[in-house]
This record gives sequence, C-alpha cells and structure tokens, in this order.
Amino acid sequence: MAHIIELTDALSNKIAAGEVVERPASVVKELVENAIDAKSTVIDVLVEEGGLNKITIIDNGVGIRAEEVSVAFKRHATSKIKNEHDLFRVHTLGFRGEALPSIASVSFLEMTTATGDGAGTKIVVEGGKEIEKHSAQARKGTEIQVSNLFFNTPARLKYLKSLHTELGNITDIMNRLALSHPEISFRFSHNGKSLLKTNGNGDLQQVMASIYGLAVAKKMIPIQAESLDFKLTGYAALPEVNRSNRNYISTIVNGRFIKNYALVRAIQDGYHTLLPIGRFPILVLQIEMDPLIVDVNVHPAKLEVRLSKEAELGQFIASTLKAAFHKEQLIPDAAPSKRQKLASEQLAINFDKEEEPEEVVVEAPKPVVTPTYSTAPKTQMELPTSDALPDEDPLFINEDFAAYDVAPKMEEAAPVEVPKERMPKMYPVGQVHATYIVAQNETGMYLIDQHAAQERIKYEFYREKIGEVDRELQQLLVPIVLDFSTDEFIKLRDQKAKLEEVGVFLENFGQNSFIIREHPTWLPKGEEESTLRDILDEALTKPQVSIHKLREDAAIMMSCKKSIKANHYLTQADMEKLLDTLREANDPFTCPHGRPVIISYSTYELEKMFKRIM
Repeated sequence: MAHIIELTDALSNKIAAGEVVERPASVVKELVENAIDAKSTVIDVLVEEGGLNKITIIDNGVGIRAEEVSVAFKRHATSKIKNEHDLFRVHTLGFRGEALPSIASVSFLEMTTATGDGAGTKIVVEGGKEIEKHSAQARKGTEIQVSNLFFNTPARLKYLKSLHTELGNITDIMNRLALSHPEISFRFSHNGKSLLKTNGNGDLQQVMASIYGLAVAKKMIPIQAESLDFKLTGYAALPEVNRSNRNYISTIVNGRFIKNYALVRAIQDGYHTLLPIGRFPILVLQIEMDPLIVDVNVHPAKLEVRLSKEAELGQFIASTLKAAFHKEQLIPDAAPSKRQKLASEQLAINFDKEEEPEEVVVEAPKPVVTPTYSTAPKTQMELPTSDALPDEDPLFINEDFAAYDVAPKMEEAAPVEVPKERMPKMYPVGQVHATYIVAQNETGMYLIDQHAAQERIKYEFYREKIGEVDRELQQLLVPIVLDFSTDEFIKLRDQKAKLEEVGVFLENFGQNSFIIREHPTWLPKGEEESTLRDILDEALTKPQVSIHKLREDAAIMMSCKKSIKANHYLTQADMEKLLDTLREANDPFTCPHGRPVIISYSTYELEKMFKRIM
C-alpha cells in the first residue's frame, strides 16, 4: 500500500495551475483582474504570438510592498480577504490567492512593482522557483511579463489550439473585462498592433462602440431598473440586431463577468417573440446585488457563481427587458444601405471566432406610391467620438434593417410613458404578390407581411384565452371521438390534467380512444375538431413541457395555422381592418416566431433612391 505524503508547494501549484491556467487567455484574465483589484485606472495588455510567446500586463495600481513581493507567490497568499466572514462578502474579483503562484509554476515570470514610496522591486520566478529579487526603479504600479508558458507541462501545450484561436480567446476576455469596467482605460495589442482601446471615462456605450462598432452601438437601448434586491443597468440591442449564438450576451454581477444559463434564458424570455428562432441578442447587463447572496467560491476560474435568488433575478430581468422594448417603435427601415467595410481585424477574432456573420442583401422594391411629403432628413444623436472608436461597424448587421437613432446615454434617459399607440396610423393602397400590403402615411411607405400581421393578432388572442382559468365551455352537438395508438393514448392520458389547462377535456372511450364532449368557446368556428387535434399533436410532440410552455406552443401553432397565407388577395376593407386591428396589438412589430411584420421606407430615403435629392 502506498504511503500518504504531503505534496510539495511546487507540485501543488502545478496541480492548481491545471484549474486556474488552462490557456493564455486564463493568464490574461487572472492578471488583469488583479490589476483591477489594485485600483488601476489604466491597464495595458501586450500579447505576442497569441500569448504563447509572451504576455505583458502593465497597470498603474497601488503596487506591492517590497517585503510582500515574495509572499505574493505563495499559495493562498492574498490581500483581499482576512477571515471567513470576508469570504461570504467578496467585493474583489480575486480572493483565492492561487493565480500568481499557479502562473509562475508553469512559466518564466518577471514582475516589477512599486507603491510610489521609494524604489520598486523586481522578482524573477521560473517554474515556481524564485531566481532573483532586487530593488529596481519603477513607477507606481505593477508590470508582469509571462513567457514560455507551459514550458514544463508539455501535455498542456499539446491541447492548445492554433494561434488564431488562442488570440480569439484572449480578445474575448479583454472585451468582457472592458464591458465590465468602462471606468478603466484598457489598451490591448497583439504583436504591436492595437486591437482594443477604451478611454476609461465610464461611458459603456463608447466601450460597446469600440468592440461592436458604431453602427451596432447606435442600435442599443439603455436598460435601467431597480428592486429591493437588484439593480440593473446596461444596454440591449434592438431585436433587428441579432447574432447566431449566445456569445454576444454579457452578464456582469458586481463587476465580475459570469456565465449563468438561467440568466441567459431570462434574457431570451425578455426577447420572446421578438427574435427569429435560432437568433440571439447583443446585450450587456450589469447586475448589482448584495455580495451575501452571491457565492463566487464555486470554481477557481470564478466564471461560475451561485445566486441564492436566481429565479427572482431571472423574472426581474425578463420583465425589465419586455418593458424596455414596449416603449420602442420596432419598425425596421428597409432602405438599402452601403455595405460597411471591416474596421479592424476584430471581426476575425471577436466573439464569433469560427462563424462568419450572415450577410443579407435587400433589393429595394419598386415604389408603389410617389410620396409628396416633407423630404427633410431626420436628425440623429451622435455618439461621442475618440481615437478608440472605429468609424464603421466591424460586425455586419442584418441588412434587412437600417439605423435607428442612437439610444440616449443612460444617465440622460428620463422615464418614458408607454405610448398608447405604438404603431403609427397608416393607410393601405394595395398589395404586392397578394402577400405584402403596401401602406403609406405622411412619413413614408410601409410593407406589411399580411400573414405575419394576422399571426401576431391571433397569437395574442389565443395566448390570453388559453391562459384564462375560468373558461366558458360549449357542448358539442356531436361529440368528437379520437383514436390513437397505444403509445399515444398513454402519453395523452398522463397529460390529461395539463391539457385541461389549455381547454382540452378528454374522457376515456374504449381502448386507445378519447371522446371530447365540450370545448372552449374561443375555438375557431367550424374548425373545432382540427384545432383540438392540433393541440393534441403538440402535446404528443412535446410531452415533457410545462403547462406554460404548452399554452405558449399551442397559441403559436394555432395562430400560424389559422392566419391568412401568402398569395391571398385582400379587399381594401380587409386591409384596413387588418392594419387597424394590428395597431391594437401589444407587440405589433414581429410575429410570434420573431420575424418582422412591418418594414418602412421613409419619404427621404425614397427620394434619395430616385435621385430627387442628393
């Protein structure tokens, strides 16, 4: 039997490095977070060859005293917590005291630091062993150089990706840190080429402009809400600006970027029916809460946290986003815009590292009406500019949509009452291909997808009716008998209580059959049996869903199947009635699947297309 021994500090640090230092991006994250905790206002990050050759972090923080420099490289040595009480009220990004010794154990590390009270100190550590330490001239702050990463752990080197991928991971970390701390000036370069520069003036929208591009930043709306337990601030992209994955959702808790699936799901709920299936928003959400209800001591990397009021926070986020979008008129402008060039290399190394943004080119249809209204262009609020901001968006947005006025800065945003009529009054003048209604008003021309419009109207009707507890039931003159396979019969029998919540009342009627004797009065007349069968098919397809999800899916399914389709000619009265009813909808701008209902061509844009104005 093997003897139990105590591992050496060097071996313990290598083991810890396996959790803390997975790749060059981990080194950057840990060292920059240390710089942030040191009250730095300017942080420079210089990377060579994707971080595999050298990583340099320079800050102007408080520095380390000469007598404490060696102690900083001992495991679990930290200035951030003193006792067990502090562990449950962590106000800093780091607190475990593992990062510096773990990094030093698998690299060559040089650190020069000074507190501003005399000479500084330089220390050299190779593979966890202190090689030299002496006084050195240095300005206040700390400079750390990490080279030959994983030189003594070749197995770790084997699992690293390409230089391009590793640089992409570092860029991702730097972007998240910059979004988390707009009050700090970050300067990030690779092989001498600047990739990110923020001015540290606290303006989150400027930071977003430097990362996502000016065009995307102009399409963000401010988010601001507060409850007894939580304070939310940040910016959310209008639904028209979306991406193919969740990488553009940044959730920040007490200044710490975190990954939390429940919060991402809450954000998606806030965009419910506003985004197409498989598309995700761009959003930066800063959440402030009592550190006592946040457990950051879950994983050494500190990306995962536990929230003791996670469900309440999720509901608050979803309701806040829904309220914010309800104040906006979400009619995208379909006028063709000039394709924007890439402003930097960031497209290749940003959050979407392996997937090119989808390009959609919209051809302007021939105008049906010649407008005669005012041609004055609408004015737009300009973002403050700096050398750090690219002039053009480095990430293509969907060209189906054109620029909105930029959202006002959060501190300037006054409370806005929800307008009674979000959709402007417009007058139909015809159809295109018996599918799109052409309408106009004094501001320009609109195209309305007639199927999507009625789908939205019927969805809101069915969703409200299905959700009612006290439903009026109507007896069927001839009960409906439905036969199923044994497997289907068992599944539906197990879901009888759930189905009754959406208005379907099943009675056993012989082997593998049900009889329905009554139905809700809101079912479409003459289509009762087909609608009930559709609901049962939905339940069979998704037997494990909650009552809430079944109601939602049933409402979407019925609204889609029962709405007018493409290639369906409408009379003038039909079009007027459809648009008037659509104006009464809570969210008239997208169908339940998130596709746009209306797009617009302003009079100014039409006249520019016809060269009436230059």
